[in-house]
Amino acid sequence: MSTRLSVKEAVAIAKNYLRELLMEEGLKNLGLEEIEFDDEQDIWLVTLGFSRPWNTTGGPLATLSGEAPAKRAYRVVAVQDSDGHVISVKRAKDLAYA
Repeated sequence: MSTRLSVKEAVAIAKNYLRELLMEEGLKNLGLEEIEFDDEQDIWLVTLGFSRPWNTTGGPLATLSGEAPAKRAYRVVAVQDSDGHVISVKRAKDLAYA
């Protein structure tokens, strides 16, 4: 496997893209879940998890009071290895809350 982008670069591109794309939705707790390189297509598949305000059951004390934490959504961002161009953003089908 010979790649042009490093793992860190691919993750940074995917996170920045998703942040900008969903800026108006109040994205919170954005984090890396998985990363994979597809040799056949020369793309990075970066799975990111995040929360949205409408998936939160309570305020900052919710966890302390025993309320369930916010649900997370998961997206797979496909990043072209050759130039860092984002090809697609799709729901992660095999994670708990996609």
